[in-house]
Amino acid sequence: MAFPQRRTLDILLTTLLFGVVCAAVYSARRIILIFIFAIFFAYLIDPVVKFLQRHSLFFRNLRGPAVVEVYIAFVILIALLGYTFAPRLAKSTVKLLDEAPVVLNSLSTGDIATELRGKYGWSEEQEFRFRAFLARHKNTIERLVPAVDRYISNAAQLFGVLLLIPILAIFFLRDGDHIADVLIQLFFPTNRRPRIRAVATELHVMLTRYVRAQMLLCGLSFLFYSSALLLLRFPHAIALGFLGGLLEFVPVVGWTSTFAVIVGVGIVSHSHWLWMAALLGIWRVIQDYYSSPRILGHQLKIHPLAAIFAVLVGAEIGGIVGIYLAVPLMASMRVIWGVCGGAQTGRDYDCQPDDDVKAPSRLVEAATP
Repeated sequence: MAFPQRRTLDILLTTLLFGVVCAAVYSARRIILIFIFAIFFAYLIDPVVKFLQRHSLFFRNLRGPAVVEVYIAFVILIALLGYTFAPRLAKSTVKLLDEAPVVLNSLSTGDIATELRGKYGWSEEQEFRFRAFLARHKNTIERLVPAVDRYISNAAQLFGVLLLIPILAIFFLRDGDHIADVLIQLFFPTNRRPRIRAVATELHVMLTRYVRAQMLLCGLSFLFYSSALLLLRFPHAIALGFLGGLLEFVPVVGWTSTFAVIVGVGIVSHSHWLWMAALLGIWRVIQDYYSSPRILGHQLKIHPLAAIFAVLVGAEIGGIVGIYLAVPLMASMRVIWGVCGGAQTGRDYDCQPDDDVKAPSRLVEAATP
């Protein structure tokens, strides 16, 4: 009997190949994540592309020109917003950067307690309590400066990545159907392709619903931020509300950035930033533990508790990226399990997307027996 046996050798080679693939994926994880977020961005603007594809005056029923029109409109919108709000926001930002060292110094020395007492009519006992609180956390406050420097550096790197994502999304918007077909033909045998295309169709519907849920959450955040800022008479209320709604797409970093910007603007403009900070904290609890689980659960057909569980596990395993990808990964496993379970039991898995969520035509045609 030969040693090692053929079966043992096959198992060892398969294990080695699997390990090499996992190591390669881990090494290229940042690039893979950029492509994943590009896919999400493509799903975000795909409804607008489809609308222009159907109703364009010059290039009706042409996918490529519709993508170009959407990107031109996107650039024009960014330019208009920048022309309208950038000068005032730039002045506020410069003022915030100039006064940040003074504010941090007041926090470390406790002098800010006296300022707040004069502004809000605190009693001497309240001022003393706040001074004692600042004294206990003096070391933490003094470490804020290097933390802010690191945050600005990471934000600059993130901005560069954000510029790359829309560029990559162009290819998924224009050739997404063809890319899916090529991958299926490359990695799967002929007899399994109809079932894999059915899985791809269901995943397409799921991702469309996920992006729709994210847009709804961003809209709710925009309404809350704008209403609260207008109520407390903050400057640039609508612009800050739009920024907060836009950053809702980015887990943890998005809302913390919104919190820092709004509170910073409140401190510089001498607005009611303490009340605003309290409202932002309450809204975060509502959004994370009520709105988000229910909206995502309804769109993706998973229980709200399962959505909360997925987010907490994702945060423990993958940090910020894990939080963002946990819910769609759970929904993807549900879809794959449903289709594969239907295949094993001999049932036909009926893909019935919503009327406004149409799967790619090639995938549907290939999945239809």
